[in-house]
Amino acid sequence: MKALLASAGTLSDWDRFARSWNALALDTYMADGGRYRRRRHAVYEAAADRSIVRGAHQPHYQSLDYNVLNGGIARWFEPIDASVGSGATMRTILAWSRAFFETLTICRHWHVETHQFRIEARAAEPGRPTPEGIHRDGVDYVIVLLVDRVNIARGTTTVHSVDGHEVGSFTLAAPLDAALLDDAKVAHGVTPIEPVDPASPAYRDVLVVTWLDHARRIRPPSSHR
Repeated sequence: MKALLASAGTLSDWDRFARSWNALALDTYMADGGRYRRRRHAVYEAAADRSIVRGAHQPHYQSLDYNVLNGGIARWFEPIDASVGSGATMRTILAWSRAFFETLTICRHWHVETHQFRIEARAAEPGRPTPEGIHRDGVDYVIVLLVDRVNIARGTTTVHSVDGHEVGSFTLAAPLDAALLDDAKVAHGVTPIEPVDPASPAYRDVLVVTWLDHARRIRPPSSHR
């Protein structure tokens, strides 16, 4: 994956990019009452002129059809740091994933959402990377890129046909390991993570980028932060 990304740019600020996961804010929208997920969020528009421009900060919205646990409301998360969002690594990931996904479709105008996730695991509270269970995201394509995993067991990604049959599984184990998903054709999930050493911090850091044909974008219902 590192070699593939190098074809689209540079990862020259990778260390700063990865460290930014230490500054994520607690996700307070967890309907299961969990306090194991931290995140930040940013939106971009990838236009037909090949530009990729960060948009104004806005909420993340998924319908209940795609997220039965936390969907149906506009969720406001803290924004991704401006220097991280415009840095070399983020720009390279966006450029490469755009080029890859555009080999699969005629779409050239995208609504793009980027999510920094840290899932924490404790002895009394396993971390759930996908608390909504096996799901689709309601977009066209998804890239899940591992940034780090520290002192954890499990965290296995499973991929399923739309009728629920499991078609494969794997574990993102090293930084830059990635899963690329055609969201119309498959669902996915990740098994809960547990600390190997309960006395030490345990967490899984990933960047998730979703790509949606701009014409299909559904604006979230009006809400106040």
